[in-house]
Amino acid sequence: MSKTQKPLAGLKVVELGTLIAGPFCTRIMAEFGAEVIKVESPDGGDPLRKWRKLYEGTSLWWYVQARNKKSVTANLKHPAGREFVRKLIAEADILVENFRPGVLEKLGLGWDGLKADNPGLVMVRLSGFGQTGPYKDQPGFGAVGESMGGLRYISGFPDRPPVRTGISIGDSIAALWGAVGALMALRHKEVNGGAGQVVDVALYEGIFAMMESMVPEFDVFGFVRERTGNIMPGITPSNTHTTRDGKHVTIGANGDAIFKRLMLAMGRADLAESPGLADNTGRDARRDEIYGLIDAWCLERDEAEVLAVLETAQVPSSRVYAAVDMFSDPQFIARQMIESARLPDGKDFKIPGIVPRLSETPGSTEWIGPALGAHTDEVLQSLGYSPADIAELKAGGAI
Repeated sequence: MSKTQKPLAGLKVVELGTLIAGPFCTRIMAEFGAEVIKVESPDGGDPLRKWRKLYEGTSLWWYVQARNKKSVTANLKHPAGREFVRKLIAEADILVENFRPGVLEKLGLGWDGLKADNPGLVMVRLSGFGQTGPYKDQPGFGAVGESMGGLRYISGFPDRPPVRTGISIGDSIAALWGAVGALMALRHKEVNGGAGQVVDVALYEGIFAMMESMVPEFDVFGFVRERTGNIMPGITPSNTHTTRDGKHVTIGANGDAIFKRLMLAMGRADLAESPGLADNTGRDARRDEIYGLIDAWCLERDEAEVLAVLETAQVPSSRVYAAVDMFSDPQFIARQMIESARLPDGKDFKIPGIVPRLSETPGSTEWIGPALGAHTDEVLQSLGYSPADIAELKAGGAI
């Protein structure tokens, strides 16, 4: 697929980030055609290169997180390394960084100076607590943002401590807000003739913005939402149930007509026609009874039978998927959500497909995460550095 077919083709993005939030933000841009130049330390690069499962010394996660990006190395503690990066940013449309607030300023790469060089620059700043406020100088990883933003408090079961969701969702949600904010800022420039600006994303605020009705419910009623396990509080029935063969099935039958279909499928016409269960208020009042009945029904059947009955009855349901289920599922296959790629040694492997799906200008995987500094010479030459200049930078430890 030609790069010109992608919606972000022509945008130049510089990434000064490591691990998850900043790199995931730019990954989205790279998948849809932006030229993303990732600046890494010459001393090993992004720590994500060594996280989780490694194949011949490199993280499989890295190959996905850095797909379609160019990797350059620059020593930000070296004046010539900082000058290289400053020249790079001067030609960029977007800069994404996730250092602790104040770090770039100490390096001479703060907003005021970058804006003077490049008035149209959009600078996305992802940090634990944002660029202002009494907590701004504190370190704040995604786990902290999930805790402060309210997600951890309501995750888990009521008789146990709060739990993690299973992925670094605080970082990923902040990254999505960063990408949205960057595109909003670019739209402002195009439509309103505006200049560049800072997109300030705090990890805890990214989570806080997703917390549904938490704020008004507390303000008006003094109500504090607590952990409720797999059920949707106040919405019945919606839960995960265990089948006879030890599998887990999620059933969402909280619509009035859907609940009736579920009860008929379970052989409980009496409950399907009960006036007291005709709406959510009545069902939620008898929540424990209803969940007990569904639990018992599922425990008498294997997963395949449960899902077949619910599909016939048009009741929203799903097995709780593991990776093995995704690889063979016809919906994942039809939507190309499992892509094939090739590792540096030629071995084929699978990577996740690209979201969202655009009908006319879809994203695509052009290459997997590159070797450290694979594009340093290319990018330096594009900025006017000669081969002799590049050799001097390497010899001096600037790149």
